[in-house]
This record gives sequence, C-alpha cells and structure tokens, in this order.
Amino acid sequence: MSAVADHPIHLICAGRTDAGVHAREQVAHFETTSVRSARAWVLGANTALPRDISLRWAMRVPRHFHARYSAERRTYRYLILNRRFRGALADGRAAAVHWPLDLTRMRDAALPLIGDHDFSAFRSVFCQARSARRHVAVLSVERQGEWVTIEITANAFLHHMVRNLAGLLIEAGLGKLDADGARRILAGCDRRLAPPTAPAHGLYFWRVDYPLAFDLPVDRSAIIAPWL
Repeated sequence: MSAVADHPIHLICAGRTDAGVHAREQVAHFETTSVRSARAWVLGANTALPRDISLRWAMRVPRHFHARYSAERRTYRYLILNRRFRGALADGRAAAVHWPLDLTRMRDAALPLIGDHDFSAFRSVFCQARSARRHVAVLSVERQGEWVTIEITANAFLHHMVRNLAGLLIEAGLGKLDADGARRILAGCDRRLAPPTAPAHGLYFWRVDYPLAFDLPVDRSAIIAPWL
C-alpha cells in the first residue's frame, strides 16, 4: 500500500491469525493523503503482494470507521478431513482426523459453549486480553462427505480460542468427552483442564461483519476450493 500511496502506510486490520492459519476475508483501513481510484489501489497493491495474498476491493470510508473496533462480529471456520488416509490436496489446508467423528456428540458439546461466558479455559497462556468474557453467537458443526466444518461467530476472540474450542469438539466427536464435560471445562476456567489445541492449518478467518451504515462490499463470490 505504501508503494501505491508513495508514502508510508500504517494498516489497521480487523483481526489476526497465527502462523499456519488461513484467511478468506480480512479487512484493513489506513489513512492517506494520496488520491487514487479504487481500481488503482487494488491493482497496484496486488502487483506488490506475494502470490498467496490478494486484495479484492477498496473504497473510501468515514474517518470514524475502524477495521478492528467497528467490527460487530467475526467468523472463523475450522476444516477437518475425516477419513482413514491423508489427503494430498488438503495438505496444509485442513486438519486430519483418521477416526470417525460423531457429529451428534460434537453438537451436544457445542451447546454449552454458545452465549456469553468466561472462556479462560480456551485462551492461550500468551493471551493479553484484559477480560476472557466473549459472546459466541454461533458454534455449528456440519458434515459434507469426508469433510467436517466447525463454524464459530463471536463478537471477539481470545488468543487460540477457536483452535482450543475445535480441539474440544474433536475430542467430543471421538467419544472422549460429552456435553457435561464441556460444561465443566468451561466453568473451570482452567486451560490445563481442556483438550489439546487443534492444529493451525485447519483454521480459516472467514468473515467480518460491520454495521450496514458503512455500506462495505459484501463479497461472497470467491471461488471455493473442494476443501472449503
């Protein structure tokens, strides 16, 4: 962006991901004195970006817009290839679970986690958030053939929160945990009581929702690969 603007640019992003995590949609804002068309911002930035990052749109926003603090909700998806043998095309793009996952058990374990809770049991020891209270609006589990997708929408997330929740639901799907166990772990507020963190490469930063007043593009037209 600095190359296109011809002066240093400081980006503010809607969210962050760990190494190995993917992002289907990310939103960022910046301030500039340069005058460029939306097309020039997009094409110019894509010329400078590496091949695995692509800018899809740009627009002018009001000064009070903030990519992080104006966001109402964020959605992540966790993708699992659930079969006995590994998938070559999904390598680095999905977590592999080689034993059958019971979706009914996973959904039962997800129910106590929906709503406003203290998610201390699902935060990293490196999490710097002042409060562990978050509101989870959606926590769903779906299957399409060999693919299992966990989707979670919340007002905000703690460090490693989604991967830790995915780890718990995978344990439930393998029959190692039930809904009461999930409820006890949540109430215990102790990360040491929860199952291991799920691998980073199964996680996707999927969507950011903003107030309609900002009239941001709602771009859902990205080509969805077979593993998505």
